[in-house]
Amino acid sequence: MGADMTTFGVHESTLSELFAEAALGAYDDAGVGPDEIDALYFGNAMGGQTENDTHLAPAVASQVGLAGVPCQRYEDACATSANAFKNAVEAVEAGIHDTVLVGGVERCTPETGLGTGEMTRIFASASDRHYEQPTGLTFPGVFALLTKRHMHEHGTTEEQLAHVAVKNHANGTRNPNAHFGKETTVEEVLDSPIVADPFHLMDCCPFSDGASAVIVTSDDRADSFDDPVDVSGVGHATDVVPLSAKPVPHATQAARDAAAQAYEQAGTSADEMAFAEVHDCFTGAEVMASEAIGFFEDGEGGPAAAEGRSSMDGDRPINPSGGLKAKGHPIGATGTAQIVELAEQLRGDTGERQIDGAEKAVAHNLGGDAATTVVSVMEVRG
Repeated sequence: MGADMTTFGVHESTLSELFAEAALGAYDDAGVGPDEIDALYFGNAMGGQTENDTHLAPAVASQVGLAGVPCQRYEDACATSANAFKNAVEAVEAGIHDTVLVGGVERCTPETGLGTGEMTRIFASASDRHYEQPTGLTFPGVFALLTKRHMHEHGTTEEQLAHVAVKNHANGTRNPNAHFGKETTVEEVLDSPIVADPFHLMDCCPFSDGASAVIVTSDDRADSFDDPVDVSGVGHATDVVPLSAKPVPHATQAARDAAAQAYEQAGTSADEMAFAEVHDCFTGAEVMASEAIGFFEDGEGGPAAAEGRSSMDGDRPINPSGGLKAKGHPIGATGTAQIVELAEQLRGDTGERQIDGAEKAVAHNLGGDAATTVVSVMEVRG
């Protein structure tokens, strides 16, 4: 597998230029050229609204030497490129394609010409159109509601949430591609402005620009690639919409179902995962995800973060990349950026944030109000 990503942050490049940077890096990493790629599975969630650019797949293909091959754009809110990855893996397993370039790109910062208010409105278009958007509910509010319910049921505290932010910012200082490379403290998190109770500003991930790309190939071809890793399971599930109709909203049921699928396909379990990359758009989202993928029992996610169990040197490391909280969140690029982190960790290529002895790992990427989740398990090639 080839894997690469741009820095996440503020970019002036176009969507096609950003994606080309990541895709060409993935070619180089795998030691292949575009003539060896059979298809492009491409993720972009918001380009039609942010940049009036909806027919992106062939446009970006032309920038990376793939004009003429099948190209498909995927859109599944924040789970966009993880869903593209899942479909690419299935296409290769089915023998439809032998080698596929997969990735995503988004520009979400003011460099698009849009302000924070307008970008927030566009993000909110991934929520329920009939019951949530008309009330003015945006995603800080969505995940605040989920987290408040988790706090009510399990006693999770704001201080425990703050520990998630502190941990991920510390990890982000070790990641040269991260949007934020600055550490923070529990006090700074709790003293930052309230965005949506219980979330303070420092509980929230940033809007980011960036791109990521990976190359998925068949088992027969894998050994001809430079330093491949295996994709052993990919699960994909959805949950009830709208938020108010979810039977147990804080359980994030789609994540539990997708994780169960992925672990079953891989013939493994959460106990065998060396670390996880999870979708921490808000600190509460990481707490709920850590329980949904089986790293902690229900109600243990918050205390585990405060006790350091999910830190780099803990027994259950989560988000060594810095996660969305510090690495950043360019919507369409986030899912495959997690796959990039898994691939590089499993190859031992992540420098000072390396998880020693990592042989298996899991990525959790959700979309919308936790209504779509893709969970991927990868391991060192045996």
